[in-house]
Amino acid sequence: MEWSSAFVFYLISFIISSLVFLLLRHSGSNRRRFPPGPPGWPIIGNLFDLGSMPHRSLTDFRAKYGDVIWLRLGAINTMVILSTKASTDFFKNHDLEFAERTVTETMRVHGYDQGSLALAPYGSHWRALRRLVTVEMIVSKRINETVPIRAKCVNKMLEWIEEEAGKLGVGNGVHVARFVFLSTFNLLGNLMLSRDLWDPESKDGSEFFGSMMGLLEWTGHANLADLFPWLKWLDPQGLQRRMKRDLGKALEIASEFVKERVEAKKKKKKNEEDSRGGDLKKDFLDVLLEFEGSGKDEPTKISDRDLNIFILEVFMAGAETTSSSTEWALTELLLNPESMTKAKAELNLVVGPNRKLEESDIEHLPYLQAVVKENLRLHPPIPFLVPRKAIQDTTFMGYHIPKNTQVFVDVWAIGRDPDVWDDPSRFKPERFIGSKLDFKGQNYEYLPFGAGRRMCAGVPLAHRMLHLLLGSLIHQFDWELDSSVTPETLDTKDKMGVTVRKSEPLLAVPKKCVV
Repeated sequence: MEWSSAFVFYLISFIISSLVFLLLRHSGSNRRRFPPGPPGWPIIGNLFDLGSMPHRSLTDFRAKYGDVIWLRLGAINTMVILSTKASTDFFKNHDLEFAERTVTETMRVHGYDQGSLALAPYGSHWRALRRLVTVEMIVSKRINETVPIRAKCVNKMLEWIEEEAGKLGVGNGVHVARFVFLSTFNLLGNLMLSRDLWDPESKDGSEFFGSMMGLLEWTGHANLADLFPWLKWLDPQGLQRRMKRDLGKALEIASEFVKERVEAKKKKKKNEEDSRGGDLKKDFLDVLLEFEGSGKDEPTKISDRDLNIFILEVFMAGAETTSSSTEWALTELLLNPESMTKAKAELNLVVGPNRKLEESDIEHLPYLQAVVKENLRLHPPIPFLVPRKAIQDTTFMGYHIPKNTQVFVDVWAIGRDPDVWDDPSRFKPERFIGSKLDFKGQNYEYLPFGAGRRMCAGVPLAHRMLHLLLGSLIHQFDWELDSSVTPETLDTKDKMGVTVRKSEPLLAVPKKCVV
């Protein structure tokens, strides 16, 4: 049945796309100047030029075509920004003109894109969500209040790793990213809902985890329906169908979480300790439920649908990016033992051998901060960021860019821009020591979280989590590669999904540091 469906899809795709291509070709010449780029094939355009690792393939095009290139991906016009010069012009002078998002078909399921902060159309609703996050949720006061939660979840992760290492035996490495993912998932569950969500004994927690893993799986696949929009009704790969199933289940569970909280709030008497153990501090769900908008250019309350979608987005945006970044950082340190030695020496000096790393230590650990920055330069979790889209016809760097053009800001390429970075492919944390470069969106040669209106709103929390997780791992354990690999044979290829992960998961042996 699968082969039959695939044959029908390719046959129909060929016929329809051929007709569209011929119509476009003979509809008249367009004398406007577009950015340069590789010549495309009929129907499919430049799809073959992307290869299996498009962030790498497109970086190589810069030498031939320049700072900005033009592609046709199926039926989608796409502009790719490949240099610091182009990114500076883009974010400083054209941020508003490209403030819309490209939305994939899987993310339209159940209206997810309409309630998502990352994907919502640019306008009053998006501004209200953005303000809620940056003013009420991800602010220093609330982040500081939740320090004990992160410490609890990270300490639990260290216990899991130690237990797993004991089971595996000498020389066998643990799947580092898996434990970081589970810890981050639990951490976000506590921040969002004040509950552990990775608990095999909890039916709701296990089902929610399973549904979220499905969402990450389906959104990470390239979808032919995005490249040939007229074929979306066929759903040739079954991605929309699978997304509808798993997203529906996740929204259903999130809705139950919300209902429980609403009922608990109703039962709570004035001045009485709440039902979550006497902790009167608000979690993210409390903030969402208590939101009161003006009713003019924003809703008076967040709708049930948008509230549930917001809960899911916290998990989708946080767990995968954090675990992939931590995995890459530990990989780089294992391949660069001098850097590992410096990071561990700094931790021993500042933290000492008799206690665990605390968030208050981070500001006193410049080398650890440099390691995190250098890792994000070389391995940005989302190498094209979340694609932008032109709101209207515009001119960029002398080129005509039509309305609805998709824009990839290739931060993987920008982080290796030879005009800016010395020895750009080398892992060298020292380049950030004494440097004022950061990832807050003001340095256009370094954009792991983007810049402008639509840059990642969770940067302050990500900053804490990345340093705490990586610092705790290298402070608590001495790490070695799995006995089956050496630094020379360790796979360092990457693969595209929701994030750019290692093609082969890092297996590393943790040895508890002697106190």
